[in-house]
Amino acid sequence: MSKKPLPRVLADNEASAFASTIRVSPQKLNLVAESIRGLRADAAVAQLTFSKRRVAQDVKKVLQSAIANAENNHQLDVDRLFVAEAYVGKAMVMKRWRARARGRVGKIVKPFSNLTVVVREREENA
Repeated sequence: MSKKPLPRVLADNEASAFASTIRVSPQKLNLVAESIRGLRADAAVAQLTFSKRRVAQDVKKVLQSAIANAENNHQLDVDRLFVAEAYVGKAMVMKRWRARARGRVGKIVKPFSNLTVVVREREENA
C-alpha cells in the first residue's frame, strides 16, 4: 500500500532543480541568479562558466541538473530550453563570535542559501 503520487507542480514543458544550503549569502547568490534569468540554457551555461564569482560554479551545477532533468525525465528538447525562473531563498545561519577588546564580543554570521532553477521549453513559432 503506497501513497498516491502527488500532482505535478510544474507545467508539462518545464523542469526544475534545487540546491539547498549553499554557503553564500542570499544577496550575493541572487546577483548571479539574476544574470541568467531569461537566457537560453546554453547561453546561461556559458555566462556562468566565465563568471568571476565563486558561487557561479554552484549555480552552473544546478542549471545543468535542471537541463538534464528536462531531457531525461520529461523528454524536452534541450536546444529550445531557456531559464524561466531562478530564485533564491534563505536557509540556516551559523552564528559565531569573536573576542574583542574590553571583554566584548564581535558577532559573526555565516549565512546559507537555497537555489531553485526552472527551465522551460520555448514554443515553436508556427
